Amino acid sequence: MSGTRSPSKTAPATESLWKLGAILWPFVAGAVAINLFLLGLIFHAAGWAEAIAPVTALLWALPLSVPATWAAARWVRSLIREAEEG
Repeated sequence: MSGTRSPSKTAPATESLWKLGAILWPFVAGAVAINLFLLGLIFHAAGWAEAIAPVTALLWALPLSVPATWAAARWVRSLIREAEEG
């Protein structure tokens, strides 16, 4: 029969925070790196610190993107659940 769904029990990738986090991590890490770099430019313009080099911002973004990815994955999962309910 066409149009029928199979009764498989596999969960979509959006149900697991690990899978969703793995999908989102490159984007979150890039956003964290850009924000760190721009924060360094703001501090430099205000005279509080030296400017942060782009490579330094990328290196600092690696550990800092882990909690940011977790928060983004939880937020995206809640949006998906809300969309599925409505």
